[in-house]
Amino acid sequence: DVNTQVVVYDDMGGAMAARAWWLLRWLGHERVAVLDGGFPAWVATEGAVSDEPVAPTPCDPYPYRMASDAVITTAEVLTNLQTPTFTLIDARNAERFYGEQEPIDPVAGHVPGALNRPLSASLTTTGTFKTAAQLRAEWLVLLENHQPETLVAMCGSGVTACHLLLALEVAGLPGARLYAGSWSEWIRDTDRPIATR
Repeated sequence: DVNTQVVVYDDMGGAMAARAWWLLRWLGHERVAVLDGGFPAWVATEGAVSDEPVAPTPCDPYPYRMASDAVITTAEVLTNLQTPTFTLIDARNAERFYGEQEPIDPVAGHVPGALNRPLSASLTTTGTFKTAAQLRAEWLVLLENHQPETLVAMCGSGVTACHLLLALEVAGLPGARLYAGSWSEWIRDTDRPIATR
């Protein structure tokens, strides 16, 4: 039911939960939130836990609408290299972004012109989000007077990039989009340019 309040969580600072948050919103489910700090924060506040399986509740077919304007394609990223209209923000850690290490993909580096903001930059040392005011101040420095609508989040495979989109929402700066294919898709064609440090 699209009117059901959904709360998603993980035990990874929201890295995976943010993807579920983004997917549900992309499908038109607006009532979705991420539990700040995830399961560790819930346990730390002595929230109730259970290991009992939950039986699914039957429901009507889910009505959805995909927000096609929320996703950027590889072709659009290529065009953007020639005629810039948006800025890519990469959520991978600096070592992967700069091509110093690449534990997952066969090629290291980043899309030329992309900026790096590791998802961990949005979190406190306890794994919760920084305050909205802190996040807003940090993002406004990165935006350099550009509107959030000119940002496109990416990462290795389009999952943790959603954490950047959630951080922007928390900061009160909605409107950024997702390059879902991200680095793993970008490097499929060896003719596409790659940058390192």
